[in-house]
Amino acid sequence: MKTRLLGGIAALLLAIVGVVLLVVYVQGADKRAQQGLEPVNVLVMKERVPAGTKAEDLQSKVQVESLPKSAVPTGTLQALGDQKGKVTTVDLQPGEQLLAARLVDPREFRPGTVPVPEGLEEATFVLTPERILGGRLVAGDKVTVFASFKADDAMPADANVPAEVKGWKEFTGLLYHDILVTAVQQAAPDTKQSGGTDKGVALPNGSAYVTVALSDANASRMIFGAEFGTLWLAKQTDTTVKGDPPVTTFGGLFQ
Repeated sequence: MKTRLLGGIAALLLAIVGVVLLVVYVQGADKRAQQGLEPVNVLVMKERVPAGTKAEDLQSKVQVESLPKSAVPTGTLQALGDQKGKVTTVDLQPGEQLLAARLVDPREFRPGTVPVPEGLEEATFVLTPERILGGRLVAGDKVTVFASFKADDAMPADANVPAEVKGWKEFTGLLYHDILVTAVQQAAPDTKQSGGTDKGVALPNGSAYVTVALSDANASRMIFGAEFGTLWLAKQTDTTVKGDPPVTTFGGLFQ
């Protein structure tokens, strides 16, 4: 009886030791795996924070997490010490890494805008509602830009343009994809119908100032399109297929 009891105790101790060794091994494996991925300590949001929040108020809303270096974007913050006096430019969501670009001097904070990506510049265009998705574009959207032209005379035979444009006065072409909208300034919608009631679908009121971020070369082409033709912006989605369509003319419209 005593022998069986001692044997049972020994077996229990061995089982406990085995579990402890397994846990230690797994933890060690996790650390070894992280070391192989060059782990970096970064600040990650614990809860939603609205735009305009002071950096000093973020301390209790962030936590330090160790992530593989390959998963950390350039500019991700590791501490808030040197961000004193700044405010958030956009709403921050749980699980989001805190980027330095999301914090600016309060004098630079403009509600309804998004930061300009590094290396780009802003340009503003006046567009009518039908050219900006019925006035539904907002800061942060990405758009595809199209330009339409109507010349006084047919295109000269020696003009340096795509072959499908030659001989036509009117044509539309795609300028570029992935243009970031940084701000939209527009008059309040008009909800009144012709009967004078306040019920109905809100309609955009007049033209809007649409500001976009792009390179100087792309800005030059877009400004030319606005100056000598007309621009149309198409809002992209996460599943938008980005093709390379030919320039559209009457000759190719129904092909």
